[in-house]
Amino acid sequence: MTTSIAPSTSTEPDARTAPLTVLFSFLLRADPAANASETDPNLSFETWGDYWRKVHGPRFLHPDEADDRTTISRLLRYDQIHRVASGPTSLNPPPYRPPLDADGRLFETIVGHVEPYRRPQWDGVAYLNFAGLDDLGAVLGAERVRRKILPEDQAIFRDLGPVLARQFIIMPNTAGDDSIILIKTHIRRDDLDRERFQRRWLHDHAELVVGQADTQRLVKRYVQLHNIGPVTAGAPFFHPVASRIDGVTLMAFASMKDVESFLLSDGYAVIEEAERSIAIVEAGEYWTGLTFTVVDQHAPEQASATS
Repeated sequence: MTTSIAPSTSTEPDARTAPLTVLFSFLLRADPAANASETDPNLSFETWGDYWRKVHGPRFLHPDEADDRTTISRLLRYDQIHRVASGPTSLNPPPYRPPLDADGRLFETIVGHVEPYRRPQWDGVAYLNFAGLDDLGAVLGAERVRRKILPEDQAIFRDLGPVLARQFIIMPNTAGDDSIILIKTHIRRDDLDRERFQRRWLHDHAELVVGQADTQRLVKRYVQLHNIGPVTAGAPFFHPVASRIDGVTLMAFASMKDVESFLLSDGYAVIEEAERSIAIVEAGEYWTGLTFTVVDQHAPEQASATS
């Protein structure tokens, strides 16, 4: 259930197309032995997801003091994106094929014939939207968060890789039903600096993506997150892995079937080939997640201004 909180003055009509400031934090769950909610490795992934959504999410939004409500209202959107292990990933993309012997026949047994599982780097993402950096600082810098939420983060997450970003909504989804999300990270080519990469990605590449018939048929929402965070160790929000990410693509779909169809489409092949002109495709990764929208006071969203 999405939490309803007092509307923010940051969402007046003349500001709705301005790019939002986003903290997009990649998350890795705690080791089972150190997991505050579950030590059984067979249950760790599912109980971690259950705790994150049903306990951590409500704790993050609970106002201890009267003025906490005003501070929390500066958070425009909060999504938890939980990685779906059986969904498409760049490490094991569709089409999926069974192991076959040299004659193209099924083995009598799968034992010894299944490729080792290759997992993406992260288990999920906390996707926080703000009107600007001041709002982000007010929400995350609140005493309640510093004393009671950040210590909890250290107990349930093994690692957090924050990407401080400027968000450009290329294709808005006015219905707000962004349940299935494809997350793709981008690392620019060595001959491009970050500014040039982001400019070409936002204009030339986005136009190509939107122009594909398969995009129009299958993608419900298309967002670019442009990393504006630090690249120097010790700076706030610096992370050695996340700082190398120049941008993140978010694409929403109606079903997992549509994600797989899109990744197998001629349109996606065109998109990925074009991406090679600005990014090192193999240096990034993609994976599929299930979105739990905890706060949304920015709906219905509109396409972002890009000039």
